[in-house]
Amino acid sequence: MRVFNYSEARQNFASILNLAATEEVIIAKKDGSRFKIVPLTKNESKSPFDVPGIKSKVTTKEILDVIRETREDY
Repeated sequence: MRVFNYSEARQNFASILNLAATEEVIIAKKDGSRFKIVPLTKNESKSPFDVPGIKSKVTTKEILDVIRETREDY
């Protein structure tokens, strides 16, 4: 983890972003607040509902039947 003060970060922003791709980078301000620079991965730009499917021999009808049975119990 590398810590930079605000002035260092401002003056060397491009190189600090490059460094943040490989290690944790913290920017500290005079008032004591600290900020972490974290790279976003390609997966983070997708919807949280965009998940990979699974292979199963269960049919859609069987899944819906189980859901209906569960709801009938309540």
